[in-house]
Formats: sequence, structure tokens, C-alpha cells
Amino acid sequence: EVQLQASGGGLVQTGGSLRLSCAASSGFTFDDYAIGWFRQAPGKKREGVAHVSSSSDGKIYYADSVKGRFTISIDNAKNTVYLQMNSLKPEDTAVYYCAAAWGLSVPLEEHGINYWGKGTLVTVSS
Repeated sequence: EVQLQASGGGLVQTGGSLRLSCAASSGFTFDDYAIGWFRQAPGKKREGVAHVSSSSDGKIYYADSVKGRFTISIDNAKNTVYLQMNSLKPEDTAVYYCAAAWGLSVPLEEHGINYWGKGTLVTVSS
């Protein structure tokens, strides 16, 4: 069974940084999957944040609200995808989820996701 384990959330002040990690279980590779981060703030719908398509495509998507502040990257050797979040704002407060979708391009749609990781909470204090 494929598992995606997200970590790295926490409490940070406005303007601070966090790096989220999403590690895939042994035997699973990202090669043919688009990988992405979604988030869900209290009382709001889940939204896409940053996605990267499979290695054969290499496209990257960022939500307008995070462009220039967040960076998604993949370490294939470690089977891990990262989300570097800088200049954090209170409106970035949410539970962040990583997800994988076979063979899709970006931006990812929730209905196309094959695997979801458990969320990690990011809280940005004002």
C-alpha cells in the first residue's frame, strides 16, 4: 500500500519560513506521478497550492496566492517532495496535504488524485 507521510508543519510568526516534507513509502517512485500540495484552511474548501508534473513533463504550478513565496521540489533519491514556504502570512494557516496523481499534468484536480497523505498543520501567527 502506498503511503505518503507529510511532516514539517508547526507554528511560525508572520514573515517566517517552514519547509514541509512528503515522503513516499518504500517501493513507490514519483517518476510517473504528478505530485502536489493542497491545503485546507478552517471553514474553507481545500485548494491546490503547488504541483509538479511527472518527470517526463516537468511543469510546475503555483497558486497565485503563493507565487514568489513557495517553492516545490522533489528529491527522487529520497522519494521525497518538499514545499519551502517563505514570507508566511496568517492566511497561509491551514492543514497541508501532499498528493500523487498518476500520469497527470498540472494543476492537479482533486478527483484525479490516487494517493493522499495525512495533513500537517501550519499555523502562522500575526
